[in-house]
Formats: sequence, C-alpha cells, structure tokens
Amino acid sequence: MKAIILAGGMGTRLKQLTDKIPKAMISIGPKNLTEHVIDILKKDGIKEVYLSVSYKKEIIKSFFKNGQNWGINIEYIDEDIPLGTAGPLIILNQKSKPFEETFIMLNGDNLMNINLKEMIKFHKKNNATVTIALTTVNDPTSYGVALMEGDMIKGFIEKPKNPPTNLINSGYYIMEPEVFNIIRGKEKAMIEKDIFPVLAREGKLFGYKHNGMWFDTGTPERYEQVKREWKNV
Repeated sequence: MKAIILAGGMGTRLKQLTDKIPKAMISIGPKNLTEHVIDILKKDGIKEVYLSVSYKKEIIKSFFKNGQNWGINIEYIDEDIPLGTAGPLIILNQKSKPFEETFIMLNGDNLMNINLKEMIKFHKKNNATVTIALTTVNDPTSYGVALMEGDMIKGFIEKPKNPPTNLINSGYYIMEPEVFNIIRGKEKAMIEKDIFPVLAREGKLFGYKHNGMWFDTGTPERYEQVKREWKNV
C-alpha cells in the first residue's frame, strides 16, 4: 500500500524554527518529525512513501534521498506553487497515472500511535471511499468537530462554541482512487472543503475512532508537549 505524507507546510507559527528548516525536519528527540511519521507507517508494513514537498524542499530531499537508509522507497511530489491540501492528488492526476488501489494520506505534522491495519479493515468493512481517523481532545473548540451518524461522518463544525462531541479530524486518512475523480480538472483543492463534503453527502465518508496518543505540532506550545510526551512507536 502507498502512503502520501503532506510535508510541504511552512510552519509559520513555529517561525523561530522554520526560518531555516522546513517544518517536516524539526526535531523531536533524536529524530525529526518526518522520521517519526515514517516509523508510524513502517510499523504496519507500509514502505511505499510519497513525500509531498514545497517549502525548503531541497533540505528534505537531500536528507531522505530515496529512503533506502530507512528501509523504504520514497518518491517526491513537488508542489512548487501551493495547491491546497489536495495538491498531491491534483499533481498525480496531471503528471502520472493516479493510484489504482486503496492508499493512505496523512498530515506530516501530526503524530499518532494508530493501528493502521485495523483502520484499513474498518474502512473496507464499511465500503468507504474515505475513512478519517478521529481522535478525542479535551477542548475541541479550536478544531473541526465531526458530526456523526453511527460510524458515518455527516460533516464537520469548525471551531464550535458548544461542540456536539469531542471527536476531531486527526489528519490520517484511508482513501480509495475515486477521490481523484472528485478533484479532476481543479487547479487548487482542499481535502476538507472539496472532497469530504461531497463524500459526506453520498454517505461514503466514515470515521474511525481512536483513543490513543495524538499530537498536533502546529504551535510552540503543542510542539513542546510533543517533545515531552510522544513515545516512539
């Protein structure tokens, strides 16, 4: 199975760190952020990795090269102009044959001790087009909160004052190749705005609930928490 890691972000809220290096390369213990994400994938046997890169991408490429030193195969999706979170899918549509089998897509700045094999089983059982790993947070008012009907996701409420649940999007997805059709022909697209609502209306968007460790490295405070609490997979 192939996996796309979104590793092109500028990390503007971590400016003191990301002025010189891409966010994908910030340190968490003896490894950088992307090495930890690769460990999460390797744990469940996923070794075909596409790194979607943009900001300071040459630093990422010169470090990881073809992935051989990590026991994986790495290919790069170059996003010279930001195309949105669905940008890698747009580029794969334009430049090569899109994936023909189930694949994984994940935000490269989130760490999670998820069992991807179990998530894939859940995805297949529900005949989903996309399954989102949902995690719980104590205060969901800063996130998009999932509206659920059983295991089906009917939509998200962004930063609600009175959250209906504490389930949020973790940034880890299982996808079917049908997603390429949804954004075909678009010059820019967001997974959250251009893909998820379409599938939610069709009853093809599901949520896999995960109660384990999940960390978002988006702010200095959260980054410090990750450094203190993340345990290597």
